[in-house]
Amino acid sequence: MLVRSLRPQPAGPAGIAGRVLRSRLLGALTYPHGVDRYAELISPMLLARDVRAEVTAVRHQTPKSVTLTMRPNRNWRGFQAGQFIGVSAWMDGVRVTRPYSLAGSALCPGEIELTVSTHPMGRLSRHLRDAARTGMVLDITQAQGEFVLPLPRPERVLLISGGSGITPVMAMLRTLCDESYPGQIGFLNYSRSPLAALYDGELKRLAAANPRLTVRRGYTRSRPGAVSGRFTLEHAGAAAEEPGCASTFVCGPPALVDAVRSHWAAAGFPDPAVEMFTPPPLPFERSAAHGVVRFTASDMQSANTGLPLLEQAEDAGLLPEHGCRMGICNTCSCRKRSGTVRNAISGALSGSGEEQIRICVSVPVGDVAVEL
Repeated sequence: MLVRSLRPQPAGPAGIAGRVLRSRLLGALTYPHGVDRYAELISPMLLARDVRAEVTAVRHQTPKSVTLTMRPNRNWRGFQAGQFIGVSAWMDGVRVTRPYSLAGSALCPGEIELTVSTHPMGRLSRHLRDAARTGMVLDITQAQGEFVLPLPRPERVLLISGGSGITPVMAMLRTLCDESYPGQIGFLNYSRSPLAALYDGELKRLAAANPRLTVRRGYTRSRPGAVSGRFTLEHAGAAAEEPGCASTFVCGPPALVDAVRSHWAAAGFPDPAVEMFTPPPLPFERSAAHGVVRFTASDMQSANTGLPLLEQAEDAGLLPEHGCRMGICNTCSCRKRSGTVRNAISGALSGSGEEQIRICVSVPVGDVAVEL
């Protein structure tokens, strides 16, 4: 269910400002910079089209994570539990964008929550962990993604996650609880240790208050009340009496997703819905690469190296906007003017004419021209 924030336009100066900001006349008068560039001089949240969110609370559940509660501006259209947004910040003169799943309930459209876990190469995640403060304003996108709860709701739900993959299934769990969902819910989350376990206190409170909810934690080593080791069908059975009868949603690293898929296939269960936070390894046949890549907007060209166009553009000294680098968030989408590209994930070949492509997973096949 897509929950939209339908707040009426306020009366008085704020309401007048909102209507004026949306006028075509003002848009023409502020050319070439546009209304938003002038409005943000008054308030970074007072924008006609762009979506931004103000941080209203910051907490650190673990040493390697930060949880941000944010209030989006009036351009926010709400979200479905399980979806993600793009978050952008300027760092050393470069706009860095990354996708993060929403962790809050979809029934609270005026508030969004992100829990960002850091890793050594995560520039934006480390920046948010270390620098996020109340009052900080971030550029965000509208919610995206197909990893969502279906309508009507299934009779049983099993939510399986690993590490920071808990965030979208946490949004699903919170939404189901807020809806007073009458079915059985199994919740299985893996983390390295109790110190790294996100949302531990809240999960215990939700399980204590809801007899239809079963929560199980998984750790590397055996601990009381938890499952241990890598995912098995027995682990799923500890969270759901009949896991094959539940609609299953899995989010986490590729090893966890692959394990669930394998066990489900072997048992003859319906395929689970999956989302991965880290890209699977992609093979590139660099020795067979040929042709020239032209970057038409920059009037540059270079020999095709067989890598995705995003990496070839960066190697040429360009700085295309990008996010996930795994073909999900669409931040890197740009116009292909000519030539054929291969999708590095599916292997599918594009047409030879103009079209929008995601350059992070598009590998040139011969001569290609892109609008970069």
